[in-house]
Amino acid sequence: MATTYTISDLAREFDLTTRAMRFYEDMGLLQPTRSGPGGRNRVYTARDRTRLKLTLRAKRLGLSLSEAREIIDMYDSPRDTGPQLKKFLAILSQHRKQLEEQMADLQANLDEVRVHEREARTLLARLEKEGASRAKAA
Repeated sequence: MATTYTISDLAREFDLTTRAMRFYEDMGLLQPTRSGPGGRNRVYTARDRTRLKLTLRAKRLGLSLSEAREIIDMYDSPRDTGPQLKKFLAILSQHRKQLEEQMADLQANLDEVRVHEREARTLLARLEKEGASRAKAA
């Protein structure tokens, strides 16, 4: 018999809430079967567990859930892996470019903060020096 998991099993294993698990299901990333009265219980397979693991890895890379689903779905299909890998590389390239642009923006902001810090320190030193001079004169 194949290994199956409950929503609580996977939520606990991956440190997620059951609400997050249901959201991933709504997004089409997970496709549990239903059991119990009225199909209330979700039954996840090893495939669902793998898809969840890949989804979380994609999130750590900064990919959107729709990008993650697109990539994961490619590997579920029996198609040739060449086009799948090209698509994956294109998505990663686009994401890397976006991250590099964000990094450049952050670096520009840090440089601006450093300039303002330097100016503030210079002004503060001048004010303290003037205050010390006035105190000596008094």
